[in-house]
Amino acid sequence: MKPFRPPRVIIGTERENAMTVICWFRRVLRLDDHPALVAAAAAGAVVPLVIVDPAEARDHPASAQRQAMALAPLDRALRAQGSRLIVRRGAPAAVLEAVARDTGATQVHATEGFPFASDDGLADAARRGGAVLHLHPLADLVPRGSVRTGSGGVYKVFTPFWKAVRQVDIAPPLAAPRLSAPERWPDSDAPDWPEARAAMDRGWDVMAAHIRAGEEAAHDRLEEFLTGDVAGYKADRDLPWRPRATSGLSDALAVGEISARRIWARCRGDFEQGIPGIEPFLSELCWREFAHELMAESPDLSRAPWRKEWSDFPWRADNDDAEAWRRGRTGVPIVDAGMRELYATGRMHNRVRMITGSYLTKHLLTDWRVGLDWFARCLTDWDAASNAMNWQWVGGCGPDASPFFRIFNPETQAEKFDAKSRYRDRWMRPDAAGAQAFGAAIPRSWDLDLTRRAMPRISLPEGRARALTAYEEMKS
Repeated sequence: MKPFRPPRVIIGTERENAMTVICWFRRVLRLDDHPALVAAAAAGAVVPLVIVDPAEARDHPASAQRQAMALAPLDRALRAQGSRLIVRRGAPAAVLEAVARDTGATQVHATEGFPFASDDGLADAARRGGAVLHLHPLADLVPRGSVRTGSGGVYKVFTPFWKAVRQVDIAPPLAAPRLSAPERWPDSDAPDWPEARAAMDRGWDVMAAHIRAGEEAAHDRLEEFLTGDVAGYKADRDLPWRPRATSGLSDALAVGEISARRIWARCRGDFEQGIPGIEPFLSELCWREFAHELMAESPDLSRAPWRKEWSDFPWRADNDDAEAWRRGRTGVPIVDAGMRELYATGRMHNRVRMITGSYLTKHLLTDWRVGLDWFARCLTDWDAASNAMNWQWVGGCGPDASPFFRIFNPETQAEKFDAKSRYRDRWMRPDAAGAQAFGAAIPRSWDLDLTRRAMPRISLPEGRARALTAYEEMKS
């Protein structure tokens, strides 16, 4: 089958003496289905801009690396149109002001910062540079706040939200516009992110081997999945030793190399025909939508329990057990394998995310925000809303949450989903490729002897009993 490609370069016209406008590629590192880019192309000659913020590299280094690796492919796609990517380093407001002034741009088009960043101060900065800022929504499946319950409230449970979204006419994705070039180009830094390289340290090169960057690669991955393993998705997606059982598109979605609307449009025909695997795949895509909806309703989702009665639960603050968890040294093989996979690749299989999250919040009785912060540093597919909702879900304090008394038994989970220990062996056997990648990525200061297994921090029955006691005391 011929690889699928979205329609390209079908709108917009060449302009003589067109006014200059800036399109800020703000975590939307693609040309297809990019509302801000379409609006910019209709307004004038476009200066495509990416801002690499040192503060973002400090807080989310793995995500910053993932974005950095998408810059060269994006520049190539732009140059194929006679355009180019301008990269500038610094605080976004200061950079916007400077580039607007340098180019004489009258407009700046960008995607809204939600759920990744604040838009505060950006309009004033653009105005100081002589331009008007226009913010456009993400190309999500539905506009925020448009899918509501019968009483007009936000859905608090996923299943009815999913059923409601299925009844909505999802807007079609936008084709990439034809771009006209400005009369002069501003200076650009190299398409890299030095602060992210420094923050990742030895892990940069290790993680780079696990990244397929660029818009074209994202569409290739989608097509490989839909023409290959999608039929077995429902049965196989929980098997961590079968990475091809899932689409592997979470990082491409997170950095905006492909849109949720484009995936939906590509799958719609197969969905209507009842092709096996398509419905559960699209429901997982909608879970991301559910997270965005809930965070828009509750902006403090990443810091405060969604269920307010959990505010007084006796979570432990950061502690030595949590540090052992971060370093893959809990003594529970499936948990340690997951934490090693996370550190070396920037990814973790979803089933293992649930196991490791449950172990931290319940067996180790550690605050879910400790786990949330570590995942925010280590995930290449970091999405603020999804990360927050998933941690609250596994901790039992969030919307549609797993009940706190539902405590994953890591050993039982491993027997069920990794029966032949293929996943655990890859990351725990010292001579295996995964374990060696982890050893190459970790800071030397960790001084870990990977040939020796860690002793369990707490027995599984004891950890479970402690968690249930704390839960009962909170209720009473």
